[in-house]
Amino acid sequence: MTDILHRIRELAAGLGEPYRQAIDLDEIRVETGALQLAADYVTKKNYRNVIVAVDQNTYEAVGKQLVMLMETEKERGSKEMDVYTTMIQPDAEGDVIADEASLIELILDVQRWEANVIIACGGGTLHDICRYAAYTTGIPFVSVPTAPSVDGFNSKGAPILLRGEKKTIPAIGPKAIFADLDILVQAPPELVAAGFGDMLGKYTSLFDWRFGSWTADEPYLELAAEITRKALDKCVASVDDIAARSEEGICLLMTSLIESGLAMLLFGQSHPASGAEHHLSHYWEMEYLRLGRRQLLHGAKVGVASMEIAGLYHRLANEGFGAQGMHPTAAVPPQVTACWEQICQEIQLIPDPHQLGELLAAVGGPNTVEQLGVEPGLLERSLREAHRVRPGRHTLLRAYNEINETFAEESPGIV
Repeated sequence: MTDILHRIRELAAGLGEPYRQAIDLDEIRVETGALQLAADYVTKKNYRNVIVAVDQNTYEAVGKQLVMLMETEKERGSKEMDVYTTMIQPDAEGDVIADEASLIELILDVQRWEANVIIACGGGTLHDICRYAAYTTGIPFVSVPTAPSVDGFNSKGAPILLRGEKKTIPAIGPKAIFADLDILVQAPPELVAAGFGDMLGKYTSLFDWRFGSWTADEPYLELAAEITRKALDKCVASVDDIAARSEEGICLLMTSLIESGLAMLLFGQSHPASGAEHHLSHYWEMEYLRLGRRQLLHGAKVGVASMEIAGLYHRLANEGFGAQGMHPTAAVPPQVTACWEQICQEIQLIPDPHQLGELLAAVGGPNTVEQLGVEPGLLERSLREAHRVRPGRHTLLRAYNEINETFAEESPGIV
């Protein structure tokens, strides 16, 4: 994987030094034995106090072994290094949540042990906790994914729940990523399916990013879009290998997730990988927390949400703004009208919901809102309101709702 790091740095250098510097990782290793490489890396960096951040599941699966490897490396090299473990506690429903309590738990341990580095040993939520805690305390963190479940391992943004509201807070990316295939191939099937679902969401996120650039002058970087698109295409082409959870398939999925993360690093924001489908996912998450329900897997939500958004966008492309589409008297913004033909052409690049559903089913993931566990009422509300989760993002879902809100008393519903 060091080759992809080198290749993307070379591509970024063509855009200028700031873009090249945005890819500021030392190493990316996706291979058998990467856990030992993580221990070697941390030992050679001469960190004095190391925190391995885990949850109850990842400690048993990986964390305990990683601590032992670092202790062995410490003794072998006569290094002065102390290794501590912080086990992030679950909430009342048994979920580890990136909220104030989890952040304070880790930050206090960093201060108590005067840690020089945090190792995030787990999934996406644990990484979000670590990246913000590391950012706040001014120390680096290292990524050790335990499942190919999300594309946010190397993100610089931390989606955090503050007083029950999902906020993406600027933080830092990891200094290195060590993804051990011996561990990843043992990940639960539902986590593999979630990672694939997170990748499928790029169909709608890439569209929404392009839409925002055309209609609201949002910044756009073709190289970041191209990296994301190629990672997505590789995943879809290898769906059978991923479904079989072969080493080759898991390696390709993990690599694609990391490449998607690198595209976000390059651009500096999450636009390439996060559009209206992620806004639905975040809306559902906040509602589940409010009701005290067990959380759904992020990638599972994104996969199903991408089906719902794809269905809405294809209907808009087919029906336009007439009586069967948006309200016939709606004042469609001129910047949308001016490029509607381009918008419709871009929508055709998104597979229809049936195609997306078949791909999700192939890897064993939920492919209906019923299978996911999202009730019809929650789905309808989210389609009306989820664009407010990220008010600065100009998605087609946002444009659709803003026009229809003007005529709410006349409109029977969104879908």
